[in-house]
Amino acid sequence: MKSQKTGSFYIGNTKDIERRIRQHNGNHTRSTRNKGPYFIVYKEEFSTKHEAATREKEIKSYKGNRVFKRLVNNMAPSSSPA
Repeated sequence: MKSQKTGSFYIGNTKDIERRIRQHNGNHTRSTRNKGPYFIVYKEEFSTKHEAATREKEIKSYKGNRVFKRLVNNMAPSSSPA
């Protein structure tokens, strides 16, 4: 997710992406409180929680890197805020 207010990114995994974004935008998450609204810039789906957590860790290692920016830019046109 990307903060519309600050331009910062939040990387995480969840079973229910709509619920999770509501939590972030409703200031119910300490790490993103008062930084929203947030919108989805990239997402992937996995069969298991382990696969999702492994991929989350991998993507976090890209943060600030060309690979991370390429992931975000490949999906960004269809996911900008309404």
